[in-house]
Amino acid sequence: MSTPAIVLIIAAAVAILLLVLSVRIVKQYERGVVFRLGRVVGARDPGLRFLIPIIDIMHRVSLRIVTMPIQSQGIITRDNVSVDVSAVAYFRVVDAVKSVVAIENVRAAINQIAQTTLRKVVGRHTLDETLSETDRINDDIRMILDVTTVDWGVEVTLVELKDIQLPDAMKRAMAKQAEAEREKRAKIINAEGESLAAAALGAASDTMMAHPLALQLRNLQSLVEIGVDKNTTVVFPAPLMSTIGELGNFLTHEAEASHRPPPATPATNGGSAPPATPARS
Repeated sequence: MSTPAIVLIIAAAVAILLLVLSVRIVKQYERGVVFRLGRVVGARDPGLRFLIPIIDIMHRVSLRIVTMPIQSQGIITRDNVSVDVSAVAYFRVVDAVKSVVAIENVRAAINQIAQTTLRKVVGRHTLDETLSETDRINDDIRMILDVTTVDWGVEVTLVELKDIQLPDAMKRAMAKQAEAEREKRAKIINAEGESLAAAALGAASDTMMAHPLALQLRNLQSLVEIGVDKNTTVVFPAPLMSTIGELGNFLTHEAEASHRPPPATPATNGGSAPPATPARS
C-alpha cells in the first residue's frame, strides 16, 4: 500500500472520530449548557447538536419537576411544645445556565435550605396553628424558598407538610380536650332542647286552661298509651281521679234524691183542715 493511501485512511479515521466526538443528543426534558475553553457560550435546545471536540464541554440539565422529601425535624413551637415535622418539596430548574454556574449541587442546597426554613417557619407558630393552618405554613415555606432559589435558576413549585408527630402526653391531653369539648356541646344542645320543650309545654298548658276538655282528652290519650304494652298496673293521673270522685258524689246525690218522699201538697178545694186535738195526759 502506498503512502498517500495510508495517509488518506488515517485522515478519514480521524475525521470519523472527530465527528463522533462532536455529536451530542439533548433529550426533550433536558437543556445542554456548553462551555468553550471554560466559558459559557449558551444553552442547547433538545435535538442533535454538534460541538467542537476537546474544546467544547456540555453539561446536561434536567428540567423535570423533582420530588425531594425533607426529613423529620425536631421543632419547638412558639408555645414550647416539641414536635417532629417532615415535609416534601417539589422544584424544577427554569434557568439551566444559572443552575450550573451559580451553585455546585442544586439538590443538596435545596434540601438543606428547606430543612432550615421548615424549622424556622414552624417555630413561629403555636401547636394549634401548626395543626390547623398547614396551608398557610406551606405557602410561607414555599415563598421563602422561592426568594432564596431564584438566583440558582430554580423554582419551588410546592411544599407540603407530610407528617406531624406529637409526644404521647400531648396526644392524651388533646384527647381529653376534645372529649371535654364534645361534652360541652352535648350539654348545650340538651339545655336548648329543655328550653324549647319547656316553652312548648307552657303553650300547651295555656291551651288546656282555656279548653278544660282538652285536658281530659289528654288524660284519656295517656291511658291509651299506657295500655299498649298490656301492663298490669295502671296509674291514673290525679285530675282524672278527682273527676271520677266528683262524678261518684254526683251519682250518690242523685240516688238519695230519688229515694226521698215527696213533700205534702196543700188543699185546693177551699176547705180548712181539721184542728189538731191536743194530747191528753
